[in-house]
Amino acid sequence: MTATVRSAWSVVPAAQVEAFTERARADLPGLATEILREIRREHPELPVILDESTGEPMSLIGIRRALEHFVEHLATGLGTPHVHPEVFQQFGRGELLGGRSLDSLQAIYRLGVRIAWRRLTEIGQEAEIPAPAMYELADSGFQYLDGLVAESVRGYAEAAARQAGERLRLQRRLLDLLLDEGAHDGQLETVLAERAARIGWPVPQSVAVAVLVPPAREAVPPAVGPEVLLDMEREQPLMVVPEPDAAGRGELLRRATAGWSGAIGPPVPVAGAASSLRWAQAAVALMERGLLPAGGLLDCTEHTEALVLLPPEELIDDLGRRLLAPLEECGPTHARRLAETLLAWLQTRGGAPEVATRLGVHPQTVRYRLRQIREMWGEAIDDPDQRFELELVLRSRRLRGDLT
Repeated sequence: MTATVRSAWSVVPAAQVEAFTERARADLPGLATEILREIRREHPELPVILDESTGEPMSLIGIRRALEHFVEHLATGLGTPHVHPEVFQQFGRGELLGGRSLDSLQAIYRLGVRIAWRRLTEIGQEAEIPAPAMYELADSGFQYLDGLVAESVRGYAEAAARQAGERLRLQRRLLDLLLDEGAHDGQLETVLAERAARIGWPVPQSVAVAVLVPPAREAVPPAVGPEVLLDMEREQPLMVVPEPDAAGRGELLRRATAGWSGAIGPPVPVAGAASSLRWAQAAVALMERGLLPAGGLLDCTEHTEALVLLPPEELIDDLGRRLLAPLEECGPTHARRLAETLLAWLQTRGGAPEVATRLGVHPQTVRYRLRQIREMWGEAIDDPDQRFELELVLRSRRLRGDLT
């Protein structure tokens, strides 16, 4: 049978505990002042914030409340959970709002506990508290310190979450304005500068908008810097990239978006961000249909032909039905070969040898096909406008994979 370990503090006679706590209570005001004085000496950068109701420094109030809570805890036999003053959450929030980390705050807490413990040890000797009970009291003090730190961490985290949420809200308002095609240039310049300043975003000369396709598996958001406006909450996550032509920007974006697929629109003046977004969305739509390569961040400027010819497919298809009507009299295979030959001829503007080289067939085969083409289209094949439209239609079909 396991023996129950008794608390050393619980067996201290009640009279001694009462003498200890009464002496500690009497020393609290002076001890709190001493702790604050030492903290200010070692941490002169600590801001002095006064309580509105009492005019006292908030730090002094916090120290005094912490000492009061701990001393009152002694009378319970150290068996009940510690109570931590909520003011320590405010200290954590203050560190975040002041742009500081929690490291200095934790160092301040440790300094305060060290000074308090030195005084409590003196009082323990005067009250003849046994050493094992004082050791137990020390352990309780360190537990109390951990709780105070936890309260400050909670306050810091809550303030950080609110700050991040507020920045995200302001950033979305900025994005809404940037991507609003109805915003007039005059209005945009004034309001944009105001909204950008609220999140510390320097307004660039040019931007490019990227649309991202969420991966099948959960992925870490792109690791872009604060200069890139990133919104992962939209149905189509997007980024607004400032000065996209800056040296190394493209490579940085590709590394930051590793594991993601998407497209980045062309660079445009900041007032034209909506047009860059349109091209990026068009590219993503083609990627999802398998008409543009996926698996990375596609640059729209490298796929101009596809973006110009593929989206208006109804118009191109209608034009193709009219212009390529002569091919309907041929079988599918022969019609495709004639179409490929016609496209190669339109692109090279050369004779049979040049066309044959492009197609990888014998020049005599090309001559035979070109004679057929001229018979089918007649004099229309020499009309510049007709040739231009034919090339548009045939290039579109090649982009779709109908021609090689």
